[in-house]
Amino acid sequence: MTEPLFIYNTLTRTKEKFEPLHPPLVGMYVCGPTVYSDVHLGNCRTFVSFDLVYRYLCFLGYKVRYVRNITDAGHLEGDRDEGDDKFAKKAKLEQVEPMEIVQKYTLGFHEVMQLLNTRPPSIEPTATGHICEQIEMIKQILANGYAYEVNGTVYFDVEKYNQKYPYGLLTNRQLEDLIAGTRELGGQDEKKGRLDFALWIHAKPEHVMRWPSPWGWGFPGWHIECSAMSSKYLGDTFDIHGGGMDLQATHHTNEIAQSQACHQKAPVRYWMHTNMLTVNGTRMSKSAGNGFLPGELFTGAHPLLDKAYSPMTVRFFMLQSHYRSTLDFSNEALKASEKGFQRLMSTYALLENLRTGSSSSSNIKELEEKCYAAMNDDFNSPILLAHLFEGARIIQAVHAGSETISSEDLVTLKKFMKGFLFDVLGLRSEATLSNELMEGTVGLVLSLRKEAKDRKDFAQSDKIREELNKLHIEIKDSKDGTSWSINQ
Repeated sequence: MTEPLFIYNTLTRTKEKFEPLHPPLVGMYVCGPTVYSDVHLGNCRTFVSFDLVYRYLCFLGYKVRYVRNITDAGHLEGDRDEGDDKFAKKAKLEQVEPMEIVQKYTLGFHEVMQLLNTRPPSIEPTATGHICEQIEMIKQILANGYAYEVNGTVYFDVEKYNQKYPYGLLTNRQLEDLIAGTRELGGQDEKKGRLDFALWIHAKPEHVMRWPSPWGWGFPGWHIECSAMSSKYLGDTFDIHGGGMDLQATHHTNEIAQSQACHQKAPVRYWMHTNMLTVNGTRMSKSAGNGFLPGELFTGAHPLLDKAYSPMTVRFFMLQSHYRSTLDFSNEALKASEKGFQRLMSTYALLENLRTGSSSSSNIKELEEKCYAAMNDDFNSPILLAHLFEGARIIQAVHAGSETISSEDLVTLKKFMKGFLFDVLGLRSEATLSNELMEGTVGLVLSLRKEAKDRKDFAQSDKIREELNKLHIEIKDSKDGTSWSINQ
C-alpha cells in the first residue's frame, strides 16, 4: 500500500489527507466547457489536469464517478446576470438554431479532448437536460428563505445567507470587502443587495432558449446548473470539485452558497483549482492577441508559433508544470518539451530488449516509491516526470552496458514505467496513434482551414496547407469539399 494521498484544498488553503466519504467510491465534479465557441487552451489545461487526477485515483484502486458538465444554456456576457444570451447571439449571427451551435462546439470539444488523450467522464450532463432539477432546487432555496422573486426573476439573497454561513469562505474574504468592490445599484435594479445573483432569469417573448417555471417563462442562471447536477449525481456532499482558478471568486463561491442554502450542509470536501496560462510571461487572452486554440498549436497556424506541435507534445508540456502553478507558453518551452517527450518514449521502447544480470546498479524499488510519493503530494506531475527521466537514464545505461539490472528489478521497472507513463500521465507513443485519431486530428485542422477561407483569410488557409504538406499530408480542394491523403 502506498503512502496517503494529500490534496491541496482551496477551501482551507492547506494540503489535506484524502479520505473519501464512501470508499472506495470517489465523487468528482469538474466544471466543463460553455459550448458557444471553440474550447480554448485554458480549458484544455484544466481538463488535462483533472484527467491526471482521475487517472491516478483509478490507478490507486478507487472507483471514481467523474461528472463533467456541458453548459449549453443560461450563460450571459458577464457574472452579474447582464447582457445577451451568448448561445442565442451566436445562433442569430450564424443564422442557425441555438442547439446547432451547441452540437457543433460540443463535438469540437470532444475531438480536442480525444486528441489530448483525456478519458471521458463517467457522466457528462447538460444544463438544458436538467432544467427540472434546477427549478426544484430554486424552489427549495426559496422555501428555506435564501432567495426572492421579482418580476419573474429569482435572486439569491447573499446578505441573508451570510448571516448564517460565510459567503466569502472559498476566497477568504469578508462580505464587506466583497460589497465594497462592486458597483452601486442603479435606481431600476431589482436586486436587494449588490452581490445578489440570479437563480432564474425572466425571459422576454423573443428570447429563443426559455422554459416554463413557477415564476413564468425564463432560463436558469449560470451557477445553479452545477449545484443541481452535482447533487443529483454525487449527492448533497461529495469529495472533489474542480475547475480553473478564474471560477473561484464568483461561480464556485455562488455554487457553495446555493448548495448550502438548499441542503443545509457543505457541498464539497476538497476544492481544487488549476492556475492560469501565460505566453512569454504575459497573461494569455484573446484581446491581447496571444491566445491559442488547440488546433492552432497542432497546426502551427498562429503568428506567435514557429512550428506545429503534436497533441502528445502539448499534453506532455502541460504535465511538466504542477496544476496549481502558472503555465507559460513559448516556442522554446514547447520545443524542449517535444525533445523531452520523444526521448522518454524512445527510451521506454528499449525496455523489452534489456539484458538482465545478477544484481542491479540502481535502487529500482526506491525509484518506484519516489514516483508514488510525487503523485501522493498533491498530484505533483513535474516531480514524477523527473523520476521517470531517472528511470530512462537507467534504461539507457543498462542498454549501453554501463549498468546492470536484475530480472526482478526489470519486472518492477517495466511495471511502474508503463503504469505512470501511460495509465497515470496519459501519454502515448505517437507512432501508435490510431487511424481514428489521425482522422480526427486532420479533420480538426481542415475545419480551421475552412473557417479561415470563409472569412477570406487566405494567408492563414495557405499556411495550414503548407504545414500539412511538411507532415506529408496532401489536401485537395474540389466543388464537393476537401479531401486529404498521406503522401510518403
